[in-house]
Amino acid sequence: MLLDFLYDTFPGRVLLKTLTKPAISKACGAFLETRFSKVLIPPFVYANAIDLSECFASDFKCFNDCFARRMRPGKRVFDMNPSAFCAPCDGLLTVYEITPDLEISVKHSRYDLVRLLHSRKLADRYAGGYCLVFRLCVDNYHRYSYIDKGSKGANHFIPGKLHTVQPIALERVPVFTENSREFTVMNTENFGKIVQMEVGAMLVGKIHNHHGRHTFLRGQEKGFFKYGGSTIIVLVEKGRVVLDDKILKASAGVVETPVRLGEKIGNGWSLFRR
Repeated sequence: MLLDFLYDTFPGRVLLKTLTKPAISKACGAFLETRFSKVLIPPFVYANAIDLSECFASDFKCFNDCFARRMRPGKRVFDMNPSAFCAPCDGLLTVYEITPDLEISVKHSRYDLVRLLHSRKLADRYAGGYCLVFRLCVDNYHRYSYIDKGSKGANHFIPGKLHTVQPIALERVPVFTENSREFTVMNTENFGKIVQMEVGAMLVGKIHNHHGRHTFLRGQEKGFFKYGGSTIIVLVEKGRVVLDDKILKASAGVVETPVRLGEKIGNGWSLFRR
């Protein structure tokens, strides 16, 4: 298997140093924007059992058009109840309670919030809150949305290497602290200040966020990933949300929970104070 070769052998690790450079990812992303990449679409759709009837179009101009395809209305329904805390994307969800000495472990890859955000002040704000990690697989819908009405600050880009987010890589390198990533702080109407971070992966052409400083609506599209499975991380302040107990129990057992964009995964804490 290619990933075993790249991560478990000396020549593979030498090649990996080249493949994980952003310039290589950029070059691959550029190819996937061309008409020549259309030949990759049929095997990709077949291998991942993607139902193109769910999409607005199936006559794609390039591979990335297929990968970042838009769903038809009704295929991803966002819960519009203001108290509903919803998933911003498709993915496999793991939740962590943020403690002062927390190191988030994902298949033996460990990182803390200070290293993740490059800011101790911002990391300290979320002590006692939750860190939600949504791992997107290649067959997931790769567009993501705002979880509530509110406003956001500037996007902060942190450059880095671009490792795959497959389990084999997570076992060997601190993927989320090495990968390129972009985050913003959002002032939401019902859940306080939320950090949302998009994390790049190997051969991702681009993390594309639509807005800089911006006011937004619940369920409005925030952005999308081009080719490659990737990850979205959401930080929630202490006392702002009550998450679904089944998700918390699964996470405690190191089991990821499949979720879809717009799906309710908890409630705002204010609902329980009424």
